[in-house]
Amino acid sequence: MKFFGLIIGTEILNRRREDAHFEFLSTQLSKRGWEFWGCNIIKDDPKLITNAMKQIAAIEDSVLFCFGGIGATPDDYTRECAANALSDGELVIHPQAKELIESQFGDEAYPHRINMAQLPKGAKLLANPINNVPGFQLYDRFFFTPGFPQMAHPMIESSLNRYYNQNKEKFRKTLLAQTSENSLIEIMKEIPPEIEFSSLPKFVGDKRTVTISVASYDAAKTDHFFSKFVDFLSSNGIAYEVGNF
Repeated sequence: MKFFGLIIGTEILNRRREDAHFEFLSTQLSKRGWEFWGCNIIKDDPKLITNAMKQIAAIEDSVLFCFGGIGATPDDYTRECAANALSDGELVIHPQAKELIESQFGDEAYPHRINMAQLPKGAKLLANPINNVPGFQLYDRFFFTPGFPQMAHPMIESSLNRYYNQNKEKFRKTLLAQTSENSLIEIMKEIPPEIEFSSLPKFVGDKRTVTISVASYDAAKTDHFFSKFVDFLSSNGIAYEVGNF
């Protein structure tokens, strides 16, 4: 699966608020063996939000966690955008969401808060441990939570535990070589697309170093392609160290 984050909030972009979601979601995915494919922070602009959702939905095996914009104020566009991007464009009253909102706020649920029960067709609810106003998800792939971390993060954990609790084990090997990455490019070209590979150059004083990482879900393939770097470095007398870098 390919995991994406979409953080909606003009207040983050203009520095009135600090983002609290990227690090959390990245950590939750990593501890389960999953990886981020992308994460965007975007303005509260309905066209931009809709297009971002469509772009992510068009990617095979994509999973989206979206933060913000599901409240009751005029600048909360996410429910409408999700309906336009991922469903038939209509919002309908979700009976259980309506019941939860009325139970939480009583008469004050009207005339505005009740609009948070207007959800895309087929939406399933995400429990909110703070005030019972739910988030929602579509097709077990697209998850929509409030911008408040105290509400959103339990929804994310619960959703990951239920739908994407554990990926296969990935086998990774890493080395730090006392050379520039330029000397290893020919070997890099031999790495096939299904093998995860990264090259991270760094200056240490006036010397160049490079960290090489090779990973896959096949231990034998990881060993095979990692050994190509080790053999080259050894045969050329280039110092290196294998470890967690």
